[in-house]
Amino acid sequence: MFKKILIANRGEIACRVIKTAHKMGIATVAVYSDADRDAVHVEMADEAVHIGPSPAAQSYLLPEKIIAACKETGAQAVHPGYGFLSERASFCEALEKEGIVFIGPKPKAIKAMGDKIESKKFASEAKVSTVPGWLGVIEDADHAEKIAGEIGYPVMIKASAGGGGKGMRIAWSKAEVRDGFERARSEAKSSFGDDRVFIEKFVVDPRHIEIQVLADAHGTALYLGERECSIQRRNQKVVEEAPSPFLDAKTRKAMGEQAVALAKAVDYQSAGTVEFIVDKDKNFYFLEMNTRLQVEHPVTELVTGIDLVEQMIRVAAGEKLGIKQSDVKLNGWAVESRLYAEDPFRNFLPSIGRLTRYRPPEEGTFGDIVIRNDTGVAEGSEISMFYDPMVAKLCTWAPNRLAAIDAMSQALDSFVVDGIEHNIPFLSALMQHPRWREGRLSTGFIAEEYPDGFAPVAPDGDERAVFAAVATAIELLRRDRLDRLSGRLAPHSGHLKRDWVVKIDAGYLPVEIVDGMVSIPMEVDLSIDGGKPLTVASDWRPGDVIWQGTVGGDSIAAQIRPALNGLRIAWKGMSVIARAMLPRTAELERLMPEKLPPDTSKMLLCPMPGLVVSIAVAEGQEVKAGETLAVVEAMKMENVLRAERDLTIAKLNAKPGDSLAVDAVIMEFA
Repeated sequence: MFKKILIANRGEIACRVIKTAHKMGIATVAVYSDADRDAVHVEMADEAVHIGPSPAAQSYLLPEKIIAACKETGAQAVHPGYGFLSERASFCEALEKEGIVFIGPKPKAIKAMGDKIESKKFASEAKVSTVPGWLGVIEDADHAEKIAGEIGYPVMIKASAGGGGKGMRIAWSKAEVRDGFERARSEAKSSFGDDRVFIEKFVVDPRHIEIQVLADAHGTALYLGERECSIQRRNQKVVEEAPSPFLDAKTRKAMGEQAVALAKAVDYQSAGTVEFIVDKDKNFYFLEMNTRLQVEHPVTELVTGIDLVEQMIRVAAGEKLGIKQSDVKLNGWAVESRLYAEDPFRNFLPSIGRLTRYRPPEEGTFGDIVIRNDTGVAEGSEISMFYDPMVAKLCTWAPNRLAAIDAMSQALDSFVVDGIEHNIPFLSALMQHPRWREGRLSTGFIAEEYPDGFAPVAPDGDERAVFAAVATAIELLRRDRLDRLSGRLAPHSGHLKRDWVVKIDAGYLPVEIVDGMVSIPMEVDLSIDGGKPLTVASDWRPGDVIWQGTVGGDSIAAQIRPALNGLRIAWKGMSVIARAMLPRTAELERLMPEKLPPDTSKMLLCPMPGLVVSIAVAEGQEVKAGETLAVVEAMKMENVLRAERDLTIAKLNAKPGDSLAVDAVIMEFA
């Protein structure tokens, strides 16, 4: 077994590998760029080596820097994680020449499966069911348009060396093929240093289901069940689960055996994933093989009990797999939510900044529930523009699917992140979505259910009552605390005023204190808007970010933030401004004028911090609705900003190459 390994990656996956290596008694070496000098993975590793400037192309993507770090530290093997150099055969070969072991498949398998065009050809020759498409070199946009017409719309344009949703576009028309081809090729070159793309038929209403395989150098190859990865946004997976709520035992076995056959055909040795598109009739088509550890591997680990990173290390060290196919059992259900640094209320555009507060829910086993959080950040960490926007992977396990989803909902409500915008509100709302809870999924789920983007979820009557109950409980404690600090024997010390009003956003709810005493822990009975009394119980203390307790017997975890004239309370993807007050105060507040936001309808604002790639218009130019105005790049993704209506350009305030803050004015309209 290895005594020391180097992790050629960063962030949560580097931390994940380090944890298993330390469990196995193996010393670890981290590598880091300028931006990651104070990163968590650097602190966790036994040693760390600086490998260059912040851009990945000048640090993490340079094989010679990784090899030099191995020689400097005496690392015997390299685990590549995912992304970066994980599927580059030339990197594997360069390591072999230096006598360093690559913890992953051999170059033959990487070459055969790592390139999406070559893998399609190989799978077709191996009689694996594949999606119709064009696997040759596409010369230009005209050629792409011709191919798409022959295949039939819609089509998918994908980067050959791609992954993570980058360099990928769906085209429904000729115009979209031309634009998508250029965008996909540009993103592919920027992200992977390879601008080749291919085109294939896009299966309508597909499910994205993948099979985890594991193989050693002694002829054993297994499949460890499947993962459902259909909840995607812009072809980027957002929520995954294992097993799939769609597959039956027969289909699972057929997909698994086909995945193993493909792995054996290329003499695969390590953990890998064979991805399939599955239609509504359970017909499945080979999509690609990822010759590396997948982002979503934790859900497989939770339902099988198998540490995939440990198995990768043992296989790379030449050991035989200690398990047989008959040993693989799927136990319970696991769900993974990817926490991204992005603003769900601005069409999920990237967000960067420092984590002023970062407090994940507690990890561990709690009765029938398991909570796991794979992360590479801590409070004070900076989310930069140079790398992927993923902050953490929150996972829950339970005996059944709905229990795992409910556990995820509670865990998300308890996950505190301040300093950046993030997608927890969306993930929390998704956990309550009826279609998701019923398992009626497709890769178009988010686009279909949120066609106009994700908007703040408005609470219904019962949910407003919960917000009112929490706001009242907090206000009672606040007033009692102030009375005690001032030394006054006020009405709130020992007994309560009976009548209150809670303002929730623009609405008002009357609240009556039926019974109870103010104390910690608190337990009071409230009648909200004339309804049946609800018992509110909590040991919350002023200053706590999470209000944990019960309302009417239901467990509640709500996040509390101070807001102007009240509190911002977030729960289950909903967020309201709430204020509990006495009836006379509420009567006077109703008379206050409403402050209106400024008019920005004649401006194009930068939707996220980023780099201006191009400006597509000139001052005085008339533009039609839907035409491109500018392209802004953030976190390796190019974002096309289009005109929402017919307009005339009055003034350009930015130029290509400018780095802009969020809401910076790019141009003004007449």
